[in-house]
Amino acid sequence: MIRKGLKLLLQLHLGFSEVSEVVSCNELMKELGKKKYSHLVLDIILSDGSTLEILPNIRKLYPDLRIMVFSMQPAEVYGKALRQYGIEHYLPKTTPEEETIRLLRRFLLNEQTSRDSLDVRYPNNPFSALAPRELEILHYVLKGMGTKEIAETLNIKMNTVSTVKNRIFEKTLTTNLKELIELATLYNVNY
Repeated sequence: MIRKGLKLLLQLHLGFSEVSEVVSCNELMKELGKKKYSHLVLDIILSDGSTLEILPNIRKLYPDLRIMVFSMQPAEVYGKALRQYGIEHYLPKTTPEEETIRLLRRFLLNEQTSRDSLDVRYPNNPFSALAPRELEILHYVLKGMGTKEIAETLNIKMNTVSTVKNRIFEKTLTTNLKELIELATLYNVNY
């Protein structure tokens, strides 16, 4: 519903008649290969994984593509990782309609102001210290996937996953999965 609503705003209020939409990272990569896009409005979590996994490929293949993140995920957690990929625009899904239209218009017209960019509003969020790879693995840990399954999904070694999981627990000051899930829920870090 949210994706359809965003598409409707783009069409009715901003005059974009050709708006493509996808539901997965896999579909996104296929769609980007079909034609040249200038702008991409992207959620962090799609049906088949975290877009943090594919952002390096997107940046490599489409370096001029302007990207805005439109998500429920906290900007203060993902901001550092997104900036690493040259993404400065972040639009929370909870933004009122008029403000959403204004921010989309600025993004689509390639305007940049400090108010529209990613910022760290809550520096005490324990998840804001996580690196991009840690956020990728956190996504799968919160979904309940085991070390082996995460390693296979991300095509990395099991000991790498274990090491990163340990760093996640250290940085968030949690000792087990239950505590980590409760903390994620408290800080609105969803999976």
